[in-house]
Amino acid sequence: MEREQALLRIDMLRRLIEHHRWRYYVLDAPEVSDAHFDGLLRELQGLEAEHPDLITPNSPTQRVGAPPVKEFGTVRHRIPLLSLDNAFHADDLRAFDKRVKRILGEVPMEYSCELKFDGLAVSLLYRRGQFALGATRGDGHEGEDISTNLRTLRSIPLQLLVENPPELLEVRGEVIMTFADFEATNEERQARNESPFANPRNAAAGSVRQQDSKITAGRKLSFYPYAVGEVSGLPFRTHDQAMAYIHTCGFKQTPAFRLAPSIEEAVAFCLEWQSKRGEIPFGVDGVVVKVNDLSLQEQLGATTHSPRWAIAYKFPAVEEITQVQEITVYVGRTGVLTPVAVMTPVEVDGSTVSHASLHNEDEVRGKDIRVGDWVILHKAGAVIPEILSVLVERRNGQERPFQMPANCPVCGAEAMRLEGEAATRCTNISCPAQVSERILHFCAVMGMEGLGPAIVVQLHRTGLVKDVADVYSLRLEQMVELERMGPTLAKKLLEQIEGSKRQPLRQLITAFGIPQVGWHVADLLTQRYHDIEDFFRVSEDELQAIHGIGPSIALSVVVFFRQAETRRIVEELRNIGVQLRDEVPIRESETLPWSGKSFVFTGAMTTLPREQAEEMVRAQGGTAGSSVSRKTSFVVSGEKPGSKAEKARSLGVPILDEGQFLEMLTRVDEKKGNHHA
Repeated sequence: MEREQALLRIDMLRRLIEHHRWRYYVLDAPEVSDAHFDGLLRELQGLEAEHPDLITPNSPTQRVGAPPVKEFGTVRHRIPLLSLDNAFHADDLRAFDKRVKRILGEVPMEYSCELKFDGLAVSLLYRRGQFALGATRGDGHEGEDISTNLRTLRSIPLQLLVENPPELLEVRGEVIMTFADFEATNEERQARNESPFANPRNAAAGSVRQQDSKITAGRKLSFYPYAVGEVSGLPFRTHDQAMAYIHTCGFKQTPAFRLAPSIEEAVAFCLEWQSKRGEIPFGVDGVVVKVNDLSLQEQLGATTHSPRWAIAYKFPAVEEITQVQEITVYVGRTGVLTPVAVMTPVEVDGSTVSHASLHNEDEVRGKDIRVGDWVILHKAGAVIPEILSVLVERRNGQERPFQMPANCPVCGAEAMRLEGEAATRCTNISCPAQVSERILHFCAVMGMEGLGPAIVVQLHRTGLVKDVADVYSLRLEQMVELERMGPTLAKKLLEQIEGSKRQPLRQLITAFGIPQVGWHVADLLTQRYHDIEDFFRVSEDELQAIHGIGPSIALSVVVFFRQAETRRIVEELRNIGVQLRDEVPIRESETLPWSGKSFVFTGAMTTLPREQAEEMVRAQGGTAGSSVSRKTSFVVSGEKPGSKAEKARSLGVPILDEGQFLEMLTRVDEKKGNHHA
């Protein structure tokens, strides 16, 4: 396509994609299917690949994240982002009303009331309708430049959707994570041996302040606007008009917004949402009451710390005391075993609480929570039950410490906690507690995009699919019986299922959902092993000889493939006709001098860094391992070698000093006609 034609098509695609983003992520009212949206995005990616000079920072293709930054730059807020004074009682709001009227006199007064988000405050700057800068609140006067990370949030428009946007528009708001997404994020973090976030606010703040924006892009975050900052040419006169205008620009609408013609109605709104806070799907810690008229706001001005025209009514924190009756273990969708405290039911902030997640074994031991303990309980983010501490002084000696079970409480399979990890996992691929999510993950990775959550849940609920192998036994007459499933869609899904049988081994290994084995690790594994049967025979030492595979991953793979259920699933896949081995062409590395040879380095290298030496090995077709086994070809010993040298001697593995290794490398280079400078 000619450059001018490409430019026109790219511009149209960007506008279309931005429109559909707004319909999907802001209005929750999509006009097109996910497949259609993905098709538009792929077309745009293709055109930008052909014409890279036409890529702009605000292109929808750039939402996936950019290369990591070393540090965030500093942004000076031209209009400070001030803190709000707090009100804890209705009388505090009435006193605020009196202060306002004392300054302004008896003028018609109207207050805007909106929920106070418990997230990370940020400022977004748009120039001529294009997203130009995003920054944290910081100290109110200076914040951090997190523009690249904020571009990944799909609830933030990269270009405003209004005609003739202001020359300059600053939108202020809060980045939040819903409670449901917070729970899912923590479960995924524990599955990857990462510490869980303490609460949704920390999760949102930690996600946005990542130096690698790809991490931000992978988190489920939303942006809600709450004010306009700097703007050229005000197209509105009141705060409610400003919020309505921002919504037309492509932002989410602030929920539970109300205009109050008197302070008493503002008080009523605050008390109403204090009682209904449990209905809100994300963290709020109060209500913000503002003078609605922007010209009156300007007259009222601000102190050095707070605006005089706004106040935050803070919801009270609620804590209760109850007793732990039992600690049970819940098995999540990723196979992680989570201890859960079962407590004497107690009313906390408007609802009865009887269970609280204890996250992992280390959390239980760190807080020293025992069966029979009296504990202080609250709701994190006013929703999620959390044990704050133990009342040790109430112990009577009958309390029982918690012990994580050695076997999965659902299926009885071996439970495994890898060294250095906090999570304990069930190792059974067909564990009933995990199977729906495992099937969904398997279908997505294997290219069966049509088998989404709604269909997979139906298939599992009806008993048609009990494990990943059952997917390949589905028949047309079974599929058409599902809700909202006609013959045309059923045939299309069956074609996807049939086509997935020919996926490469790398995808199958990824699809199994082995702990710590994602796309990259699966790629490393299948570069070495080309048949599924290899994985049933391989040892931990052999796996660790692969560069990039450490002890934890090696153990995870070996434990997974030694399960009888894994063998059963693989045999069923074989009988159904799923491709279980790769037809591997001869790679360049297999023709290189050290192809098939493995080297392990131990001790300090004096002539060149170990990383460089390992890279030289790989350049000659060899592998650089981290542990010694009988299959290791050579151990290269530097100064003060460790136990690897001793193990090499006991196994009869040849040991080279640094000079001998470099001599070998020189001989190889001379044969190839290469010479090091």
